[in-house]
Amino acid sequence: MVRGSAPRPPCTAPSRRQPVHLPARGAPSPQRMTEAAAHETGEDRFRMAMQASGIGMAIVDLQGRWLEVNPVFERLLGYAAADMVGRSTAEFTHPEDVELSRGFLEGLNDGGIPALDVRKRYLRRDGTAVWTHANVALVRGADGAPRCLLVQIRDIGDQLAAEAQARTDADEFAHALDASNRHLQLFADAVAHDLRAPLRSIESFSGLLADRAAERLDETDRDYLDRIRAAAGRMTALLAALNDLSHVTRTAMRQARVDLSLLADWVGAELLDADPHRRADIRVQPGLFVEGDERLLKLLLTQLMGNAWKFSRERDPIRIEISGERDDGRLRVAIRDYGAGFDMRYAHKLFEPFQRLHGPDQGGGHGLGLAIAKRIVDRHRGQLRAQSEPDVGSTFTVELPAAAAGEVAAHA
Repeated sequence: MVRGSAPRPPCTAPSRRQPVHLPARGAPSPQRMTEAAAHETGEDRFRMAMQASGIGMAIVDLQGRWLEVNPVFERLLGYAAADMVGRSTAEFTHPEDVELSRGFLEGLNDGGIPALDVRKRYLRRDGTAVWTHANVALVRGADGAPRCLLVQIRDIGDQLAAEAQARTDADEFAHALDASNRHLQLFADAVAHDLRAPLRSIESFSGLLADRAAERLDETDRDYLDRIRAAAGRMTALLAALNDLSHVTRTAMRQARVDLSLLADWVGAELLDADPHRRADIRVQPGLFVEGDERLLKLLLTQLMGNAWKFSRERDPIRIEISGERDDGRLRVAIRDYGAGFDMRYAHKLFEPFQRLHGPDQGGGHGLGLAIAKRIVDRHRGQLRAQSEPDVGSTFTVELPAAAAGEVAAHA
């Protein structure tokens, strides 16, 4: 059995040695095939494979001159092999890519780059450029010394045209979507404005009626009036929430270092001001810094802490705890309350718009607060999770990009 190494690319121009031919009559016997194979060298086998290859292949010497090219390479550039062999590859390279190619050639010769994949342009015989994906590998001899370069290329003109068209289509789609969103927002703003005006009138006149005619109304009439005022108030709150939901979806992000602890103290003070008769114990861990949009993060805490406040209405005092821990460039912030809680079987509904796990008598609202919170967290590429137990309380955990450690230390 004859053993030999894998065929190496020939690093010299093809010799004039005549190939061995088998007799044409009849199918060759195994013995004749073995004899023919024995006369074939590794270079013969490589050249046959190179000629049959479906991609452009060429052998280049260490000075950058063509030694051999295959038929696909010839067709790609429009030159016959005889017109290329012995000439510098730079003559066939697009002028803007010559320096780049020269740098790659030097790197390969120095041994600093064993192989490379690169997009480069060649010039066809008719002067037009052809974009190719080129793989160039340094070929070493049996002694380990550099001998030549093996170049393999494929035409990527159609691929680049498709990529350019895809970018154009994406840009056009983005512009159309942006225009559609602007029109939709203008429509939503107009509708909201037109709805707010009559609501303000309902709230205003029902309030005046309650003040001026309360003594002339019986208990049933006063109940009707209270229902009107409550419904108008709920509608006003719903419009405000819908506006917030739209705002957090479309507003431009202003990234900065944000002190969540400061924002949580701010939101806590607002909750106390809005409900001064309630006793509350709001504990905020200092030094919770994240990267994000301060306005949106303030709204996030308003929704989550407001939710905790609302569903702790039966507790005295209301207890809310905000704490956090840093982990691998992220900050996990937990907002914990000791209120009504909820059944985790329904947790999948939490962050969907208009989904309510509690009725109005339990503090349930319009069903948009947690949906707004989720949108804000999503825009910060974060995560929002909930854990709860009925009559024990809930913990909402927000994971956000942490501020750089150096910035946190500077502001400590």
